[in-house]
Amino acid sequence: MQITHPETTGTKVPRFGRIDIGLDVVREGIRKSTEWLFSQQHADGYWYGELEADVMLEADYIYMHKLLGTGDPGKMERCVNEILRHQNLDGGWSLYPGGPSNINYGVKSYHALKLMGWSQDDPVLVRARTWILANGGVVECNTFTKIYLCAFGQYDYDAVPAIPPEIILFPNWFYFNIYEISSWSRGILVPLSITYAKKPFKKLPAEQGIEELFVGGRENADLHLRWDRSKLISWRNFFLFWNRVAQWYERIHIRPLRKRAIKKAENWMLARFEKSDGLGAIYPAILNSIVALRHLGYSLDDPQLIRAMDEFEKLGIDNPEGEPGYPTPTFRMQPCYSPVWDTAQVLSTLGDVGIDRKDARMVLAADWLLSKEVRQKGDWAEKVKNVEAGGWYFEFNNEFYPDVDDTGEVLLALKAVDHPRERQQTDATDRAIAWVFAMQCKNGGWAAFDKDNTKTIFQYIPFADHNAMLDPPTVDITGRILEMLAAYGYTRRDPRVEKAVQFILKEQESDGSWFGRWGVNYLYGTFLVLRGLESMGYWNHEPAVQQATEWVRMVQNTDGGWGETCGTYDDSLTRGVGPSTPSQTAWALLALLAGGDNRSDSVAKGVKWLSDRQHDDGSWDELVPGRNGESYYTGTGFPRVFYLGYHLYKQYFPLLALSTYQRSMEKQAAEA
Repeated sequence: MQITHPETTGTKVPRFGRIDIGLDVVREGIRKSTEWLFSQQHADGYWYGELEADVMLEADYIYMHKLLGTGDPGKMERCVNEILRHQNLDGGWSLYPGGPSNINYGVKSYHALKLMGWSQDDPVLVRARTWILANGGVVECNTFTKIYLCAFGQYDYDAVPAIPPEIILFPNWFYFNIYEISSWSRGILVPLSITYAKKPFKKLPAEQGIEELFVGGRENADLHLRWDRSKLISWRNFFLFWNRVAQWYERIHIRPLRKRAIKKAENWMLARFEKSDGLGAIYPAILNSIVALRHLGYSLDDPQLIRAMDEFEKLGIDNPEGEPGYPTPTFRMQPCYSPVWDTAQVLSTLGDVGIDRKDARMVLAADWLLSKEVRQKGDWAEKVKNVEAGGWYFEFNNEFYPDVDDTGEVLLALKAVDHPRERQQTDATDRAIAWVFAMQCKNGGWAAFDKDNTKTIFQYIPFADHNAMLDPPTVDITGRILEMLAAYGYTRRDPRVEKAVQFILKEQESDGSWFGRWGVNYLYGTFLVLRGLESMGYWNHEPAVQQATEWVRMVQNTDGGWGETCGTYDDSLTRGVGPSTPSQTAWALLALLAGGDNRSDSVAKGVKWLSDRQHDDGSWDELVPGRNGESYYTGTGFPRVFYLGYHLYKQYFPLLALSTYQRSMEKQAAEA
């Protein structure tokens, strides 16, 4: 029987039946992928792929413009097409392609279609209404959805949790101040509290209402604000009591601090418009800020409102001629931009491939990243004192909200370039590393935007039912930071590094995997942790690593790839289960390679899976069969709440996996 070597051409079956991919095949795949990525580079040096999300964004787009009497009717009609594109067979709409229908998305989409003139007798709405009523009706929606409905008179303000703007007056030393909740919730809630205080109301024609979505009538609208009689003494009942107090003050108009609170909330918003792509540079915060400004009395031609509206509209992707896989004209919104993230990921990957460190395209990308360094203090500084501003954010501009994950990846990317202005790059990286260490949480891990944002009591607040109030430290970010610190010469002899390693080891699941907070899901967390441990010299024969790599091999699909659905956040027993995708297959391969496995059948089959599915132009796709051109979502916004489809994940992660595999095999051959 013939025995092949990695250097040979093509795919052969050697002794013991193992499939080998010749390194020439891998090198060709790397070459094509590299050329494809360079072809996507913007003239200014950055990379940016679409960030896809669910139909809630299109429904809210219609909601906002119908409320304010603004917007392009053509775009809103194309929004309708996008909503229809994603409707499930059961009549509802999902958080992610192929997922179960969600009540908030069902109600929002249903109402958006009615606002656009659709009859409730239309078969689309009949199917949607049937599903909504079978799942509890509109009362099962979260607070954000209900407040939007209140503005059109479709829900009662006294039947939704109070979001009084006075919360912004709580001092930082007070346990319940706004800097103890996540940065994204902060950006959403501050303008929403203004809307709650102003209580806008726009009367709709009866045919545009949603009375038919109440099970048992509106008298049940306050269902989720009733006492929990099964356990009278509980945090839920504690907060429900204070919610009733707040609502009572609202009804009798005893609000001595209201004017001051609204003014502070307004100024807080306006300050964060500066050097930003809108408030927080994220869709819901920008939308809420527009509605808040309008009801504060800002005219449509006020510069602040024009600016906010412009940033909001920029998030739109208009396809009046349709697109591949779905020829119907559509208009969809992105939740935000991702250029710093995408550029850093691409640049660090190209460095791993071995692109010349002085290549003009690499230097141009590094220049662009350096221009995005944060140089003023933001919300993070409310808790982290006496440290110079540094780091990077996710979007084009978002000065108040740098994050640890982006900063770690940018630092890895800058390591791949010999910049002609070495001093500038060194100063920026020194500041960023100092900032990252200052952001380390008490337990040794790192969170995204804030330090020690872990007060679980906030999740019992009635208006916190969007399930995204906290920003706790996570193993995926911590693993990335360990990899970055190793690249800059840090070792486990540094007590801060060792504390991070111990945090990771304590968080390992019983089956050997690690939870992925910012990517779907355990494949993502496990790959980043193992790369971080490997970079810090953690021995790959340790039980933690061996157990992790065995888990990765165990969940490999029969086709040779790996996949995992967003549903694993709802049911952890399904971890590692899902259709194979290029991005998740790449994560699994990177996990195995970081764990010291480059010769198992699992690795060989995974590399072959990627190679076989690469297109002639060097790219990959992650299309969901039979879903109108939809792609799988492998990015996580908020577990169980909001998921993302990063259009470049399926390009740079497979390239990184192939490059890492090639280097590993070449090193092994050289040592033989």
